[in-house]
Amino acid sequence: MNNPVNQWFAVDVVCEPDTTEAIEFAFNDLGALGTEINSLRKPAGQPLLVSGYFETLPESAEIRTSIDDSLRIYGVLPGAVKSIDSRTVEQTDWLAEWKKHWKPTEIGKFIVTPPWEVVTNSTRIIISIEPNMAFGTGTHETTQLCLKAIGDIFRPGQSFLDVGTGTGILAIAAAKLGGETILACDTDSDSVKIARENAVLNGVGDKIEFFDGSIDNGTPAFDLVCANLTADVIIPLLDLLLAKSTEVLLLSGILATQESLVIAELEARHFTDLDVERAGEWISILVRVG
Repeated sequence: MNNPVNQWFAVDVVCEPDTTEAIEFAFNDLGALGTEINSLRKPAGQPLLVSGYFETLPESAEIRTSIDDSLRIYGVLPGAVKSIDSRTVEQTDWLAEWKKHWKPTEIGKFIVTPPWEVVTNSTRIIISIEPNMAFGTGTHETTQLCLKAIGDIFRPGQSFLDVGTGTGILAIAAAKLGGETILACDTDSDSVKIARENAVLNGVGDKIEFFDGSIDNGTPAFDLVCANLTADVIIPLLDLLLAKSTEVLLLSGILATQESLVIAELEARHFTDLDVERAGEWISILVRVG
């Protein structure tokens, strides 16, 4: 479906309040350019409207599959979704309004900002991210957990592998900290394109190698490996992720309810030196390998 000038599409999902994050996750998976939760004047406990905005409207079956997968990942019953509808919108109806609400976000050593904001009087490392996706802009808890950990432990001259790079924000952070060899990958080719553009925007386009796909046995080892994925993706990749980490493996995209599951998998492989950090419903696990 081609997109006429100034015409965009929205998918509207009415769901229980504790399901909104799962719906935003599904929209991100579908390639939404932005998301919005309408909770204005809603009584506590009442269903909320979550909208995802798209340049091209996904097929109905694709929307349903992505939402069902996300509900499964979050452990939410399908009945929490009350309705799914779509509509056309004017570009300025949502894009300009959404931009108003995204402001620079301070995360550990970093401050993540959209390109149109000018950051002054900050001693933090500035990362500019063009918000082509809902996740990876520094606002999501999993991104914040990873950025803080990278700022705390990554040292100049170290190597860094970013598995599931998204907008490239974590690889950019490593490059700005003085990383020497940085490799970033994603199975979504659109994400890789966006990540490359963001790296150039931040002046580190020549310091990061991006590629479409995932790691395999031929991938070299790195000092710090970061996998901000989901538990159901991490666990099948765990042996490979551990093998490619010479010092530290940083895992995130894991729900707090899945903590014991992932830790059990690590302990079964005799990795017990673990640091768990929490933000909202999410956790990160730092595994000291070497």
